[in-house]
Amino acid sequence: MSAESPRVSRLEPYLNRAEPAPTLLKMLVGVQLAGIREDARLSQDQAARAVGFSPAKLSRIEAGKGRRPPTEGDVRALLKLYGTEEYEASVLLQLLRRAGEPGWWQRYDKRLMPEWFDRLVGLQEAATAIRTFEIQYVPGLLQIPAYTRAVVERGLPTAPVREVERRVELRTRRTLLLERPDAPQLWAVVDESVLLRVLGGREVMREQLDHLVKMAALPHVTVQVVPLDVTHASAPSIPVTYLRFGGSDLPDVVYLEQIRSATFLEDQDETEEYRVTLDRLADEALSPRDSLALLRETAETRYRPAP
Repeated sequence: MSAESPRVSRLEPYLNRAEPAPTLLKMLVGVQLAGIREDARLSQDQAARAVGFSPAKLSRIEAGKGRRPPTEGDVRALLKLYGTEEYEASVLLQLLRRAGEPGWWQRYDKRLMPEWFDRLVGLQEAATAIRTFEIQYVPGLLQIPAYTRAVVERGLPTAPVREVERRVELRTRRTLLLERPDAPQLWAVVDESVLLRVLGGREVMREQLDHLVKMAALPHVTVQVVPLDVTHASAPSIPVTYLRFGGSDLPDVVYLEQIRSATFLEDQDETEEYRVTLDRLADEALSPRDSLALLRETAETRYRPAP
């Protein structure tokens, strides 16, 4: 394959990213390895046996999973097996090395960053578009620190103060994503009950709703509210985050959060179901303009400062 091949030309821009994007690059390396393997007409099992891997190991590499990228030796062995053209191999190896550069979030204690949360933050940092539905809390990327603190204290009532503060610091750092010049498009749909559930006190809630109004004024942020009187809303029973990435190399990812773990969906049939669900929710929700009016009204009437 020549240096001018479409695959290589799509990979080269990723070498010049200003911010480390280890999660994105691990996925990209895995997707490219899978594509090169398929071009070589080898099944995953055949390739794994040929280089002495278990099928599960090769599956993880191609899926871009795990905290760390695959070793350079493992990737070189696969590229040699597939007969990869030298220039394409060199670009892929450069991406692999960049995938080893830690993101800011990976400098936190692993106790605060379990693998599933590490992956979520990494995916959000690399996404070009994020869609989210929340039924209990304000979406994390739109929270103010005082609200985040109340969420953490509610979920971890016995946690030491220092741990609470570190968790708040970590989650607040995530929100800076929306201030970047290359910030993703964020489309957040929230249930109206989120606006009525008091966390941190009435003053905190007013500040939080005011912040939602401010953020929704940004050109890359859309906020919609599903009112309580929409009883037929097709809302899922758990929070949903849908992530899309630039280019055609990477699949869309759906993130479903549980209490102590999470599920990531990448199969196109599954992610498409959630995309359709989010589309329906957006149709059933108030328009962005009416949602802003409801946010302002709720802040003023329900959380008005005491005289």
